[in-house]
Amino acid sequence: MGESVAEATITSWLKEVGDTIEADEAVLEIATDKVDSEVPSEVDGVLIEKFFDVDDIVQVGQTIAVIEIAGSDSGSNEAPKAEPAKVEAKDAPAVAEVAKTVVAAKETAAPIVNSGERFYSPLVKNMAKQEGISQAELDSISGTGKEGRVTKNDMLTYIENKGSQPQIAAAKSEEAPKAAPIKAVESKPTPTPVMASGDDEIIEMTRMGKLIAHHMVESVQTSAHVQSFIEADVTKIWNWRKKVKDEFFKREGENLTFTPIFMEAIAKALRDFPMMNISLQGDTIVKKKHINLGMAAALGNGNLIVPVIKDADQLNLVGMTKKVNDLATRARDNNLKPDDIQGGTYTVTNVGTFGSIMGTPIINQPQVGILALGAIRKVPAVVETPEGDFIGIRYRMFLSHSYDHRVVNGALGGQFVKAVKDYLEAWDSNREI
Repeated sequence: MGESVAEATITSWLKEVGDTIEADEAVLEIATDKVDSEVPSEVDGVLIEKFFDVDDIVQVGQTIAVIEIAGSDSGSNEAPKAEPAKVEAKDAPAVAEVAKTVVAAKETAAPIVNSGERFYSPLVKNMAKQEGISQAELDSISGTGKEGRVTKNDMLTYIENKGSQPQIAAAKSEEAPKAAPIKAVESKPTPTPVMASGDDEIIEMTRMGKLIAHHMVESVQTSAHVQSFIEADVTKIWNWRKKVKDEFFKREGENLTFTPIFMEAIAKALRDFPMMNISLQGDTIVKKKHINLGMAAALGNGNLIVPVIKDADQLNLVGMTKKVNDLATRARDNNLKPDDIQGGTYTVTNVGTFGSIMGTPIINQPQVGILALGAIRKVPAVVETPEGDFIGIRYRMFLSHSYDHRVVNGALGGQFVKAVKDYLEAWDSNREI
C-alpha cells in the first residue's frame, strides 16, 4: 500500500468462500483516502475463509483471507498447531492442514462471541478455539489494539504465558465468567445529534471525504503553517504557448497546458533549494534524493487526489506534458494505481482552475511545503524598460507558498517561491519544443 498508507477499507468481496481463484485474479476491492484498487491472488486455489467483511478497516500487514492451494498434501492425520496465516507460495504444504485445524476447532470448541462492546476478529476467535481458550479467559486478556481490541500478538503472548499460570486463568474463569475488564469496555464518544429543519437535506459524508477531512485536520495540528505570497509576470509564457500550442498538438498529440510549464519551473527551484524537498519524521529531517512532484487534482465527486510525477526535474517539457496529461486523465477516470500516488516530496495545487487568485493550501504530510497557483489575469501593470517605466497590459498570477515553520524559516520559504517566479519570468520567448 505504500509507506504512507497504514490501513484500507474493504469495499467489496469479488469472491466468496468456496470459489476457485486463479493467480492474478482479483479477490476483493479496497479503498484508502487516496485511491481505490483491487487485490489480486498470488496463487491458484480455493477461498476457504474470510476474516473481514465489507466496510471493515484493515491494517496493513493483517491477514484478510485463507486460500487453499490445489495439490496441497492433506494426507497427514496430524494437523499442525498453527493459527491461520497469510498464504504464500512457500506455505503450500501446510495450507490444507491449517484449514482442517480451523474447521475442527469451530466444530468442537465452545462458541466465542463478542462481549458487550468488545469485538473479537475472526482470527482471534479461531486462535481461541484452537488453544481451548474459554470466553472468560478471552475476556480477561488486555488488548493492545485500537479501542482495546485483542490482537494476534496479544493472543500469542497469552498462549506463551498460559502454561506458567494455569491456576490464575482458572480462577478468573470461575470467579467472573461474564465479567470483562474495565479497559476493554471503553465508552465511545456519543455522536453529535444532527440539527436540521424539515426542509433541510442531510447528506452523509463519503468514506473518502471523512478520511480526507481527518488528514487535513491532522496536518494543521501537526505543522506550523506559514504562507508567503508573490506575484509573477507570465506574459512571455502566455504569448509563447499561444504561438506553439497548435504545432505541439500536431506533433505530439498532446495539449500543451500551463501546468507542465509551471511544474518545470518548480522542479528547478527545488533543485536549487533542496531543503524544501524534505520530510519531517519526529525530530528527524529526511532529505529526499528524488524530486517527486504531487499534482493535486479535484475529482468530479468533490474529493481530492494527488498523483505524483516521479523525478520531475529529469523530464523535458514534452515529457512533463505527457506525464501531466496522463495522470490528470486517469485521475478523472478513476484509473490511478497505488504507485501513481506514492512517494511525493512536494505538492502543487492549481487553485486558479476555479478562478481563485490565491489561496492558503494545507501541507500534504509528511512533506513540508505546498504551492498554490492562482488564476492568470490580464491586468494593467508598471513595465520597466531602459527608456523608462510605462503602464502596459500584462498577464500576471499569484503564487501562494505554504510551508512548515518547524523546519522551514521565512527566508528559505520566501527564497524558494521567489526562485519559481524568476524562472517563470525569465522564460525564453524563442524556445524550441
